Amino acid sequence: MKSGWGRRGARQPKQLGGGLRGTAGRLSVVMFVLLICTISLFSRIWRSSPSSRIQDIDINKLWRTAPAAGWRPSSAPRSYWPSPPTESNGYLRVRCNGGLNQQRTAICNAVLAARIMNATLVLPELDTNSFWHDESGFPGVYDVEHFINTLRYDVRIVAKLPEITSHGKAKKLKAFQIRPPRDAPLNWYTTVALKQMKDHGAIYLTPFSHRLAEEIDDPELQRLRCRVNYHALRFKPHIMKLSHDIVKKLRSQGHFMSIHLRFEMDMLAFAGCLDIFTIEEQKILMKYRKENFAEKKLVYRERRIIGKCPLTPEEVGLILRAMGFDNSTRIYLAAGELFGGDRFMKPFRALFPHLENHSTVMGAEKLEDSAQGLVGAAVDYMVCLLSDIFMPTYDGPSNFANNLLGHRLYYGFRTTIQPDRKALAPIFIAREEGRQADFEEHVRQIMFNTKFGGPHKRVHPESFYTNSWPECFCQISPQNPADRCPPDNILEVLEGRLQSGGSDEVETGKGPNKTVLVE
Repeated sequence: MKSGWGRRGARQPKQLGGGLRGTAGRLSVVMFVLLICTISLFSRIWRSSPSSRIQDIDINKLWRTAPAAGWRPSSAPRSYWPSPPTESNGYLRVRCNGGLNQQRTAICNAVLAARIMNATLVLPELDTNSFWHDESGFPGVYDVEHFINTLRYDVRIVAKLPEITSHGKAKKLKAFQIRPPRDAPLNWYTTVALKQMKDHGAIYLTPFSHRLAEEIDDPELQRLRCRVNYHALRFKPHIMKLSHDIVKKLRSQGHFMSIHLRFEMDMLAFAGCLDIFTIEEQKILMKYRKENFAEKKLVYRERRIIGKCPLTPEEVGLILRAMGFDNSTRIYLAAGELFGGDRFMKPFRALFPHLENHSTVMGAEKLEDSAQGLVGAAVDYMVCLLSDIFMPTYDGPSNFANNLLGHRLYYGFRTTIQPDRKALAPIFIAREEGRQADFEEHVRQIMFNTKFGGPHKRVHPESFYTNSWPECFCQISPQNPADRCPPDNILEVLEGRLQSGGSDEVETGKGPNKTVLVE
């Protein structure tokens, strides 16, 4: 070998051009072989490495909460947080449109807007009639006294606008109506809205869905959102009791999973996923889409490949089976009326026969009056929140799924299973085309590549309401001072400040978990 290389090296000065061409050719061959070997190696790694990772996962551990890594939920203030002044700049009315969870985020935003404008918040109005044909309103769904009491350190809240005296007659204060811009920045409220409030004494913001920017560079204001969402907004006692009764019955036979099966007409029409339905069903979906959404050409296969189609009930069943859940698994379904009839549920039921909803658990007669409209959605929300595992099948514009993901994260990192529809699409398409080799293995590779509800960085387009980490969490042994948990007696501090009219001379006490708030 040495002499051969030596001879070629010795002849190079005489055959410089040809030698380089020959060397380049040989290098090309070598590089091509290396490329093929590399591709082959990575192909084997792609097929085998996840399998070894899968073997390390005990499916039974998913019934427990996800690892917290030293974090715990905390939405209490960590810096100086003055009580709301005795005198406000006026009254703020809002009308929260949409479904239960869209309204829920709007309520959080309304409290935030009232705080930054130093406004007195009028109990938010829920536009229940147009969406739910239900006139329960805020007092019919939420515990009003708890809501007002929980937020007493943040904003002043009244049940209705006060009466004023004009020309010797008492009449209700009239609020000046404004349509706020979508995702308005904070300074819109502290300039445009505040000016009108000072001019008229009260303003009425309608509609009020997605009317305040989610990403705000102020951790304390974000924590206020969490205080509203996860502490102040408590459902009425009869809803809480009904929800806990359902959970108790389900859990009497062991663990249970909840699934938000978003296979409903409005979502299918919105997504443009029509081809799996009959001609008549497609006409119904196209008609609904034309009446409710902007005109847009949507191709089913293209939509599916990019993960824009809700999972079918059968696909949900196949995912769970591939992950290792057996047919004894108890599943609670939170869903409206499934589109397409029972033919879509039969394959799912064949795989997982123990399917329940609030009517089957408690009996339809008992729930006929108490679990309709907003109240029914509230019951589903609470059961999904308290379940051992939660799985959304469509988390695009689904406020129900997104809010639950965030609430379960805050509620102690409760396990969630989030299917990556875009990654799963080619696997399901291949199966439908008859290429089923290693189907379950490929599904597991996708499904086990997740945090299952543990703390993780929020990355766009993930919503703050889906993941409020790190603003609404603190670390028991922090490396970063900003992640330090607030003092144990923070409520005493806030109460003292409220009673003293906002005095800055309140100390948080002493001891290992006591610190002085920066004021």
